Amino acid sequence: MGQVINGKEIAINIKEEIKSYVLKRSEDGKNIPKIASILVGNDGGSIYYMNNQEKVARSLGLLFNKIVLESNIKEEELIDLIEELNKDNEVQGIILQVPMPKHINENRVINAICPNKDIDCLTTESQGRLYMGVEGFLPCTPNSVITLLRSLNVNLEGKEVVVLGRSNVVGKPVAQLLLNENATVTICHSRTKNLKEVCKRADILVVAIGRPKFVDDSYVKDGAIVIDVGTSSVEGKITGDVDFEKVINKAAFVTPVPGGVGALTTTLLLKNVCEALKKNED
Repeated sequence: MGQVINGKEIAINIKEEIKSYVLKRSEDGKNIPKIASILVGNDGGSIYYMNNQEKVARSLGLLFNKIVLESNIKEEELIDLIEELNKDNEVQGIILQVPMPKHINENRVINAICPNKDIDCLTTESQGRLYMGVEGFLPCTPNSVITLLRSLNVNLEGKEVVVLGRSNVVGKPVAQLLLNENATVTICHSRTKNLKEVCKRADILVVAIGRPKFVDDSYVKDGAIVIDVGTSSVEGKITGDVDFEKVINKAAFVTPVPGGVGALTTTLLLKNVCEALKKNED
């Protein structure tokens, strides 16, 4: 029987660090980190995510400006708003909830965000910094994966890692972060041949494909570490891409869903805004 990697416990420690940092700034009469989070329209998932961001941010003493816009807003108006926030010295982090309405060029709007305030690492420049190894914000979900692995005191150097999924949001950036740790990384996708055999080579298997309970014990090597990034709604419950009940009997460590990667993501986003403030003051 493997062990569960508890993302909530790890998040608690990081939250305490953030809370102490914000409290000290408040006592010293200094600016408090502030986030501006923008939602266009009424996408249910985005509303849930934004409300959760606000709840956690305020619980740690951070300032949070929730900006909700009508779905028919013009693209230029949205860009103008972002440019105003870029110039606002009181705002250190800008989050743009996606997806956006179809009439808006999502890529163009995202790239209007100043990279120094792009705490979600969505702009082309931020992602370029990541792949070029230049200092910048780390994307929160991939960084959650690395943070969970570090909590196990695992030396990633030379480890064979398989990343199942090649999205720009998780698969590719998490592969890059693992390469930065000198792991040997294979990215698998829908066209990969002999998928099970490739996955079973992995010392560490990271799954991010959006297919509930797709990975069972037949994909996992004995004693492997399995990180489940999936979040799908199945019969009203958040479900991962890994069949947890089957895999826990074969793997050494497995992340649950919920309570694993997702439990850390918002916390690391808030840590990024604190880092942004520190950099602005240097």
